[in-house]
Amino acid sequence: MSTTRPFSPGDRGREPSGASGASEGGAPGTGAAERDASAAGASDGGAVPSLRPEESAEASAGRQVRRLDFEGRSGVVPLARDFARQALYAWGWMPAATADQRAAAEDVLLVVSELVTNACLHAEGPDEMWIACDNKVIRIEVTDKGTGQPAPRTPHRAGRPGGHGMFIVQRLCLDWGVMRTPGVAGKTVWAELGAPA
Repeated sequence: MSTTRPFSPGDRGREPSGASGASEGGAPGTGAAERDASAAGASDGGAVPSLRPEESAEASAGRQVRRLDFEGRSGVVPLARDFARQALYAWGWMPAATADQRAAAEDVLLVVSELVTNACLHAEGPDEMWIACDNKVIRIEVTDKGTGQPAPRTPHRAGRPGGHGMFIVQRLCLDWGVMRTPGVAGKTVWAELGAPA
């Protein structure tokens, strides 16, 4: 799996703190489009920052964030892809000017599909999806109420149907991981992809 580090040491912020497994926060914000800036306990005992600071902090940092609530919705995989595609257009990733930019945008859409599909197959469906963009990275978070731990199927058998979702995520992403908040049911699966050159 992942190191659960959301970015390279010293590249985009402070190192994840400690290995206590204790949450540094995690309660939802009051508004639909805002969440708290604290980190949730990661699956390996460390802490990983979430992308969910308040919008004013995001705007001042040059990071753009969008949230999709899946409650009461059907057709969540195409809905999530369309939502992510609209965000990519708004953020200038699409329409792509080069083949590399087009491939990067398609990778984002594929990872969104895989994370949401995984929540549908193994966790009774997703609750919400967050997608954030800065100049270097797009971060996707999909929250569900499932208790399982996503992992690439080992050994990976390319010729067999099914079981490729997390293997694809692992191959396409800079990093990915799982965040859990003690005392709260479910988890958030996050993944980060690099911006095209």
